[in-house]
Amino acid sequence: MTKRAIVLYLHAHQPFRIGHFSTFDIGENKNYFDEPNDMRANNRAVLDKVIQKSYIPTNRKLLELIQQHPEFKISLSITGTLIEQLEKWSPHTLESFKELVATDKVEIVGETYHHSLAFFYSLAEFNNQVQMHRDKIWEVFGKKPTVFRNTELSYNNDLAVWADRAGYKAVLAEGWDPILQWRSPNYVYRPVGTQTLKLLLKNYKLSDDIAFRFGDQNWESWPLTADKYAHWLNAIDNGTNINLFMDYETFGEHQWKESGIFDFLSHFPGEWLKNENNTFMTASEAVDSYDAVDTIDTPYTTTWADTERDLSAWLGNPMQQQAIEALYGLSEKILSSNDWALIEDWRKLQTSDHFYYMCTKWFNDGDIHAYFSPYDSPYIAFMNFMNTWHDLRYRLTEKGLDT
Repeated sequence: MTKRAIVLYLHAHQPFRIGHFSTFDIGENKNYFDEPNDMRANNRAVLDKVIQKSYIPTNRKLLELIQQHPEFKISLSITGTLIEQLEKWSPHTLESFKELVATDKVEIVGETYHHSLAFFYSLAEFNNQVQMHRDKIWEVFGKKPTVFRNTELSYNNDLAVWADRAGYKAVLAEGWDPILQWRSPNYVYRPVGTQTLKLLLKNYKLSDDIAFRFGDQNWESWPLTADKYAHWLNAIDNGTNINLFMDYETFGEHQWKESGIFDFLSHFPGEWLKNENNTFMTASEAVDSYDAVDTIDTPYTTTWADTERDLSAWLGNPMQQQAIEALYGLSEKILSSNDWALIEDWRKLQTSDHFYYMCTKWFNDGDIHAYFSPYDSPYIAFMNFMNTWHDLRYRLTEKGLDT
């Protein structure tokens, strides 16, 4: 009998945040991506904090669990922008990720190098960034991803067709109720219009119990212990694979050490594996092990963000729309410049976080956006971004490429 598997997928990412960039900085050759006097927008300071609180203790704990439990496995994606920062400022932390991957119990999932929304604005640029990420993962880890996740789990039928043609065996996406309808996220599916591609859908309720609710003392299920959580999973009476997808920074950064999150992580694999019919699988192992039980039609874009599970976290207001359309409007001229520094700055500006910081939602979603933003308001985020865009145009003008 085939065992039932947890597919634990963790996503590691840090952007290059834009520092204070005023209209007076346009044309002054100022670095866009840092603010030495503000820790919130000082990329090295933010990285150091996340390393100490999350990456190092989480990597250490995951390595221990792999050594303790031969069946324990995870899938991991890590953006090119994070790898660059680790190479520059913390090689020993990158080594700790490499040590994990070297166990062959950690699968690397493919994505865009710059954590961008390029798929929705420029397919050529999207393909370039996917290839850049493939090349970087091969260079650093010696691995070739066979499973793909688009930025923020953004997904629709068109992405599935692209991934099928690109030769991936599976795509990760949000298990959103309006898409699933009566079906469970705890199975493997096939996207409509594809030949061989399979689809793994996040069980968002169980994932978010860890990622968002774990430390909330007002939550009716607090405190969440490993045995309680394993009991919930064992009580599921359908499905072959329970897909738990969350940010890597859940451990130690979003949920602080004081919440008990590392104690939970220490004990959870053992609690789950007490049942001899339970195991862990990487994403690729799950799609190799289980047949697709049905096809899934996703005619509109879903993501794993906010209550709407759509692109509104990044594109929901006129500021966001103006900023991203202006940026991609420079595509042809930027790429024709053959100026690698200019192209790289433009690509770093594509990182979805910049548009996330411009979000003007209120209530719980707004609180989450504000927590991650290095700016005092969405409007300041927009002004800084657009000033850098004007600087890109100035640099094109110097090359005789802007009209």
